[in-house]
Amino acid sequence: MTANHGFIQPSRRPGELGIHSLDRCHIVVPDLKTAQDFYSGFGLDVREEGNSLGLYTYGSPHKWVSIGEGPRKKFGYFSFGLFEEDFAPFAKRLQDQGVARIDPPKDLESNGIWFRDPDGNLLEAKIAEKSSPAAKSEFTAVSVPGGQRGAPYRRDAGRVHPRRLSHTLLFTPDVSRAIDFYSRVMGLRLSDRSGEGIAFMHGIHGSDHHLVAFAKSNAPGHHHFSWDVGSIMDVGLGAMLMLEKGYDRGWGLGRHVLGSNYFHYIRDPWGSYSEYSADIDFVPVDHDWQAGDHPPEDSLYVWGPNLPEDFIHNYEA
Repeated sequence: MTANHGFIQPSRRPGELGIHSLDRCHIVVPDLKTAQDFYSGFGLDVREEGNSLGLYTYGSPHKWVSIGEGPRKKFGYFSFGLFEEDFAPFAKRLQDQGVARIDPPKDLESNGIWFRDPDGNLLEAKIAEKSSPAAKSEFTAVSVPGGQRGAPYRRDAGRVHPRRLSHTLLFTPDVSRAIDFYSRVMGLRLSDRSGEGIAFMHGIHGSDHHLVAFAKSNAPGHHHFSWDVGSIMDVGLGAMLMLEKGYDRGWGLGRHVLGSNYFHYIRDPWGSYSEYSADIDFVPVDHDWQAGDHPPEDSLYVWGPNLPEDFIHNYEA
């Protein structure tokens, strides 16, 4: 008789309360047409939705980012996903922790719970399907044997289309305070940090090495969106295609230490970034990731070009 060694991965961590996904982000920019041009060029499915834009990835019905229009670029809110059975216990946790519930933004229909983090950032927790991955994303590094050409012709290279939103990074005046709130209230766990400079946090029900990250600044603000692609080829090709469209400021190609992903950041018209990211570390639902506190030289990259002087400047401050 042949033994069956198959194993069905659990869909959630039993007995633990916490959000499972960063379901949606919202930002405000001064010109929606400029945003549409940038994110379309980046490879996203940008849809006009009334007086706002929705950022989708091709082949998925999920809206990852919504963009409104205002006098200047600024972070709007995070909407986090909960399992249905966790909604009432999460509401009780907020009450027990003394976190005040507030009304949702004007003209936004929502059945979620709205509140603010210690930096004043607007947050929502709602019942939603899990949009964070259940397993590590597929990564390809295709080679060929001797006597064959490995690279496509440039004319056949095509466009790069990210598969999903991987994570986002916010500025905070107090990294330790952010870690405390997002672990104690939101149920995230620390993956890694570098002192008071930067911290990365993952979801307890299975997620990438980080759903959200926090970097030290004198004020809150949004630094970047990170979009998952499937290869170093996609990272490099995406960067070149954006360069051809005039987006010549950014950082990459390189590889991070914390999270391990290959990266190239493209600076957007407002001083923040969108990142092509490939092969990021994954924390399974049944795995206890051992968080570390790392020296500054390990907080950014193993290899890559020199960091731009203003890469960690908070233009929303």
